[in-house]
Amino acid sequence: MAYYIIPYSFLIITLLFQSSPAPVLSSDADAAVLLTFKSFLSNSDGLRNWEAAGNNVPVNPCTANWTGVHCTDDDAVDKLTLENIGLSGKIDTDSLAKLTKLKALSFMNNSFEGEFPSGINKLISLRSLYLAYNKFSGAIPDNAFFGMGALSQIYLGYNNFNGSIPSSLLPLSKLSKLGFEYNKFDGKIPDFSQDIVYFNVINNHLTGRIPPSLANINASFFAGNDGLCGKPLASCKTSKKKIIIIAAVVAACIVALAAILIFAYLRTRKNNKSTLSQRLQVTSTKPETRFAVTAQKETVEPEPEKRGEIGKLSFVRDDCSERFELQDLLRASAEILGNGSIGASYKAIIGDGSAMVVKRFREMNKLGKDEFDEHMKRLGSLLHRNLIPLVAFYFRKDEKLLVSEFVDNGSLATYLHGKRGAGLNWPNRLKIIKGVAKGLEHLHKTLPDLPVPHGHLQSSNVILDQNFDPLLSDYALLPVLNTDHAQQFMVAYKSPEFAQTDRISRKTDVWSLGILILEILTGKFPANYLRKGKGGGNSDLAAWVNSVVREEWTGEVFDMNMRGTKNGEGEMLKLLKIGMCCCEWKLEKRWDLRKAVEKIEELKERDSESDDLNSSGDIYSSRAMTDDDFSFSINA
Repeated sequence: MAYYIIPYSFLIITLLFQSSPAPVLSSDADAAVLLTFKSFLSNSDGLRNWEAAGNNVPVNPCTANWTGVHCTDDDAVDKLTLENIGLSGKIDTDSLAKLTKLKALSFMNNSFEGEFPSGINKLISLRSLYLAYNKFSGAIPDNAFFGMGALSQIYLGYNNFNGSIPSSLLPLSKLSKLGFEYNKFDGKIPDFSQDIVYFNVINNHLTGRIPPSLANINASFFAGNDGLCGKPLASCKTSKKKIIIIAAVVAACIVALAAILIFAYLRTRKNNKSTLSQRLQVTSTKPETRFAVTAQKETVEPEPEKRGEIGKLSFVRDDCSERFELQDLLRASAEILGNGSIGASYKAIIGDGSAMVVKRFREMNKLGKDEFDEHMKRLGSLLHRNLIPLVAFYFRKDEKLLVSEFVDNGSLATYLHGKRGAGLNWPNRLKIIKGVAKGLEHLHKTLPDLPVPHGHLQSSNVILDQNFDPLLSDYALLPVLNTDHAQQFMVAYKSPEFAQTDRISRKTDVWSLGILILEILTGKFPANYLRKGKGGGNSDLAAWVNSVVREEWTGEVFDMNMRGTKNGEGEMLKLLKIGMCCCEWKLEKRWDLRKAVEKIEELKERDSESDDLNSSGDIYSSRAMTDDDFSFSINA
């Protein structure tokens, strides 16, 4: 499973369902405010337990555990996290303004649409605002944030906002994190004077010079805005053609998705070492505090035909040593590991202290229950030292949970792009790619009927143990994922053959392996993985490597952080060429997996004394290559 995450994981979102403690008498003022707010919402079935008490008995939303409601120690509502429950309608800020201690507000991943919520600036105590992954559109009024002096972070990504970035953000002295990616904002970036530590505007229509105050922001967070220039991008005096070339190279170096997920992952690990309590609680007192969210236990009786389907956790093997009930899992303390393109991942600590990874899928409705059960149990039988074993799964019509063992050293993506290659010397990188190849080979041998046995091989789905041995995750999910969603996000559908013919094959996994090899050697993230839908094309990592080493195979493409072995460059060059043979655009010329694994297994940490690197006739010679020695095409 991908342990990589996006910036919105500054909110620690869990899958917990929890029993409600006995209510206590309290002023029902906040309850009345929230019920008024709910009356403006549509599709609010996820808020069923927001109910007034009968017989004029006061109700306290804090002790009654209303969904998404978080409170201070004195039972004042200070946070609302209403995420992933399909809400739409109006966000009534007039009622929310009566919650005088409201510090954080999140409506991420719902179905709100239309203009930016009016009156947001009435929430003068608000520190964090999360509206990402909705359907908002139109221009945000320039004065939308006027007077919100407490605002520290705002995330509006993955909507359809257009127009200028509001200038009312400029006077907000505590502002430090802004996420505006995948919208249609245009014009110039305002000249922020605050200490901005996170600023993401990927894939908008922004133009002009980047303000000096943002010069230290990662260059990849400005990708997809062809009109931007200045540090950290190319000088504004550079020609437009050169800007495009440089921007493509920069985007390939450290792409936003990897950086976002890795940064969030590192922050999560740093600030969430302690066990979360059963009750909702704040985990930090800083202005940018994150908070745990405990989802509520459903009190609605299931329909008769659905009884028996709800509440059952299915283990994939009879000999599973870890046995626990669904409620044990859902009540466990947990933290978010990542919110990737095909599912969100959580680390859950069950009663005996064991750590599990729970991955939640919503776009997995391709198969019925019986077929789904059969496929999951088949995956559970795939035991190999380089595969993360599936432990259990949970099936509901519109939601699936996959449970696997937790590996406590992070993903390969974390080390390549988030830790600047820390610990990844050449011997470790060679060990990782050999383990990946063995795990992939096992999948191909044991799943002969699947056209693409892995389908989503990328650095974020390679998990490392304490010895830097790799374990593959998110494998063999193509048969169960919704086709449209898979074609938008999964790595297999970024391949050249799908771009050319709308087809994928077993050699598609070989292409993914080749791209992973190049990523490991160069330290650059594959830029085409960012795009939804068909990837490939001349902007992928293989094309960049080819442009650098086309005339002479030298080590200038290697990650400068790759250290640890003398006299190893010859072996590194061999692996580089193996990667390029795996990335061959023409399917008939691309190596099959058997040959790739065989050549990878031959590699050593040091150059062999008997290996004459200047000899002719060997495709691994480090001299300038000719078409007779090493031939592949980067274009169709």
